[in-house]
Amino acid sequence: MKIAIGSDHAGFEYKQKIRDMLQGLGHQVTDFGTNSPAPVDYPLFIRPVAEAVGRGEVERGVVLGGSGNGEAIVANRLRGVRCAVCWNAESARLGRQHNNANVISLGQRMVTLELALELVRIWLDTPFEGGRHQRRIDLIDGAGSA
Repeated sequence: MKIAIGSDHAGFEYKQKIRDMLQGLGHQVTDFGTNSPAPVDYPLFIRPVAEAVGRGEVERGVVLGGSGNGEAIVANRLRGVRCAVCWNAESARLGRQHNNANVISLGQRMVTLELALELVRIWLDTPFEGGRHQRRIDLIDGAGSA
């Protein structure tokens, strides 16, 4: 699978570890930075990940920061991107199962590295259920009506 990844300085350490795990699992990873723990403005590194997902250049995206909230806000501004902030196994599973999240946002200050790696694996392995959830995705995208 083609996966884009990006973080700000507060998510840099986990980004490196998650990127390595994804590559080890055989995924093709495009890293949009940042490339050090030096302070940066997160939209500069998150928006390119979301744009790559929105354009269909990659199938999924992983974004990281201190809390993951700002990163999800940036990613969700782009059409076709459904970014879920995840903090436990259930949030990662439901983000895929019910919301067809194609981007996951994690907060390095919120979860352990071990949990972050597990959340990405769950998110990658969980299929979208479709059905009633597809109708809701269509509504989000403006393709359906209430």
